[in-house]
Amino acid sequence: MLSAKYQMGLVFFPAFDWAISPTHPEREERLLYTQDQIMEEGLLDIDGVHELKAEVVEISDVQRVHFCVPDPWKVMTESHFISAGGAKTIGRAVMEKQIQRGFALVRPPGHHAMRVVHGGRGFCNVNNEAIMIEYLRKAYGVRKVAIIDTDCHHGDGTQDIYWHDRDTLFISIHQDGRTLYPGSGMAEEAGGPNAYGTTLNIPLPPYTSQEGFIYAIQEAVLPILDEFKPDLVINSAGQDNHFTDPLTNMNFCAQGYARMTSLLKPDIAVLEGGYSIEGALPYVNVGIILAMAGIDYRHVCEPDYKPENLKQTGAITAEIKMACQKVLKIWENREKVREERIKNQAFEDRRRSIFYDTDGFYENQLETLQLCKDCSGALKIDSRADTGAHVLAVHIPPHACPVCVETGNQWYMETDLKQFDAIYLQNRPEDVYRVRKK
Repeated sequence: MLSAKYQMGLVFFPAFDWAISPTHPEREERLLYTQDQIMEEGLLDIDGVHELKAEVVEISDVQRVHFCVPDPWKVMTESHFISAGGAKTIGRAVMEKQIQRGFALVRPPGHHAMRVVHGGRGFCNVNNEAIMIEYLRKAYGVRKVAIIDTDCHHGDGTQDIYWHDRDTLFISIHQDGRTLYPGSGMAEEAGGPNAYGTTLNIPLPPYTSQEGFIYAIQEAVLPILDEFKPDLVINSAGQDNHFTDPLTNMNFCAQGYARMTSLLKPDIAVLEGGYSIEGALPYVNVGIILAMAGIDYRHVCEPDYKPENLKQTGAITAEIKMACQKVLKIWENREKVREERIKNQAFEDRRRSIFYDTDGFYENQLETLQLCKDCSGALKIDSRADTGAHVLAVHIPPHACPVCVETGNQWYMETDLKQFDAIYLQNRPEDVYRVRKK
């Protein structure tokens, strides 16, 4: 009888009542074929592999991360509460040492959901990983977290949430945004002034194969992880880099995903994208589960896998090496750049226009950050959406210094409410969420 090297937990939540449309790539069949494959292969019969049941995430968990406009009940369905709850279930089981590693196979996905949420982007309404992480920080005192996003699409929502957070290392490995939604994730996107260098992007050219992905992990990601020394490693485990995926243009395979997982050694993986429902997901997920459990995965193989057809060109290899060199340089120079950016001013503004492609409208933001050498900085976001909603969202980060706590509270209490529908306060040091409304 097979035995797992690491006690491994799995949560399945196919979300039968949620789909963008009956024929949309993001529908319940994404997980049903995987569930069948896992049953057929007898993975749940392996000693040390355990199935856990997803809980429903609480409103307070959502509000540690998001400003949902007008409120979470308008943004989330029951499936969103359970999908985020599935990630929370796995996270808590790891922290309570019921398991050593865990994989939340849940949908709807979440890594395109940003801090302010007016609706759906990239099939995502709320960010499952971020909700889980901030719960673990509150409940167990976890501080340093690394998120490695291996979805083919850039994890722009997770990047936004942790853009100013120096305690969270976010690394996204994805198909070059010049060729794929959401059009972001360039190497130059390296975090806000207080946390420069803890956001890192490795854009890969279309048709990157297993060789290229593993090179990026070994040559860039692992050395940075070793230096950062996180308390937890989270894999945002998108599977749409697969060579059969209908939405992307990459040449990764199930063996590659298993090998990558074995190298990353994540404590927790949370499913994101992946839309080759029959040809890829069952095999990729089995490979990831075996790798996380420490079981031999060498025999995992898709029926139509032909490695000779998936080799990358020399030009692709050279481009990947340059991308890794660029991100390593950003990491090496992060402290120097932070000091330079914050020394001559008290605040920095950032303007953005954000497209909600799933729901079909734009949001315009004016973000103001207090520059600070002692913490991640108080943050306020003036957000106006085409839906007519206009709100001010104020975030006081965990471990905020007294100056930034005071600034955040002043922004919340002293801003004139007349021009906004609501003013929100996310006070993380006190774990308090408040709203002022007309």
